Amino acid sequence: MRQNRERYLIMETVLSGIRPTGNLHIGNYFGAVKNFIKMQEEHNCFFFIADFHSLTTHPIPGDLHGHVKTVLAEYLATGLDPEKATIYVQSDVPEIPEMYLLFNMNAYIGELERTTTFKEKIRKQPDNVNAGLLTYPVLMATDILIHKANKVPVGKDQEQNLEMARKFAKRFNHMYNTDLFPEPSAYNFGEELVKIPGLDGSGKMGKSEGNAIYLVDAPKEIEKKVMRAVTDSGPTAKNQDKPEAIQNLFTLLKVVSSTDTYNYFDEKYNNCEIRYGDLKKQLTKDIIAFTNPFREKILEISANDAYLHKVVTQGAEKARESASKTLKEVRNVIGFRKF
Repeated sequence: MRQNRERYLIMETVLSGIRPTGNLHIGNYFGAVKNFIKMQEEHNCFFFIADFHSLTTHPIPGDLHGHVKTVLAEYLATGLDPEKATIYVQSDVPEIPEMYLLFNMNAYIGELERTTTFKEKIRKQPDNVNAGLLTYPVLMATDILIHKANKVPVGKDQEQNLEMARKFAKRFNHMYNTDLFPEPSAYNFGEELVKIPGLDGSGKMGKSEGNAIYLVDAPKEIEKKVMRAVTDSGPTAKNQDKPEAIQNLFTLLKVVSSTDTYNYFDEKYNNCEIRYGDLKKQLTKDIIAFTNPFREKILEISANDAYLHKVVTQGAEKARESASKTLKEVRNVIGFRKF
C-alpha cells in the first residue's frame, strides 16, 4: 500500500466517469475503455460510475443498483484493474455532495444557463428542467477537483463543462488566495482515439440511438444487428469514395478484422465487385470473435456478488481517502473550523 501511495505521488491524476444508463458497446471500448486500460498503467486513475449524474435525466431510475452493477461488471471484464486504479460508485463518496454544495455557492446562474449541455437538455426534456441539470457542470467540476485531477478524457460534448471546471478551480483559488486546485486539462489520446460509427448509416455508436453492438450481446443478436445495417446498391465507378453508411461498415471491419480481410473487401469495393451480404457475414463473424471473450467474462463477474462488493468497498475507501483530504482542506480555507 505504501508503494502504491508513493507511485501515485509521482504520477498525474486522471479521472473519468460513466453514467449507469446502459451496457457498454464496442464504441465505448475502442473510444475510451481500451485507452483507460493503458492509462491505469501510467497514471493515478480514478474511474467512477456516475449515479448522481444519472438522476438529472432519470430522476426515477428504476433499477439503479442493477444498472450500476452492470456497468461495474463490464468495466472489470474489459480489463480495468481495482489494484491499479480506483474504481468506485459516485454515491459511495459522501464528500462529493458536500463539496458540490460549497462549489455551488461560487457558481453563477447566468454562466450555468449559458452552457451548451444545459440548453440541449432543456430542449430534450422540457418537462424535467431540474436544478441538477442547471448545476451539472458544478457536480462535474466537483468530481474532478475533489481528487485534484490533472487530466480528464472528454468528448466534444463535454469540453465546455471541463472549461467550467477550470474556471471553478481558478475562481476558488483566487477568492480564497490559495493554490489548492490544479486547473484540469483534457486528456489527449491523439491518434489512439477511435470513433466507432453506429449501424444506422450515420453518426457515432451510442446507447440511446439504438445503433450499438454491446459487448454482452449474444451471437444471434449481433448477427441480426449487422445484417440490418444500412447499405446502398453498390459502387458505380472504380475507386469512388465510400458513402458514410458504407464507410461505417469498413471502419468496424478495420477494428475487429484482420488487415488481409479489410484489404480484401476494400479491393472488392474499389473494383465494383463488392457483395454487401458477404461483407456483413464476415463482419458478423469477426465481431462475435472479438466480443465473445468479453461476454463470457461479463456474465462470470456479474454472477459474483462477493467480488463486486469487494471491488466497490475497496474503491470507496480509496476514493474517500482522497476526497476527504481535499474536502478538509477546502473547509479549512473557507473558514469552517471547530471551536
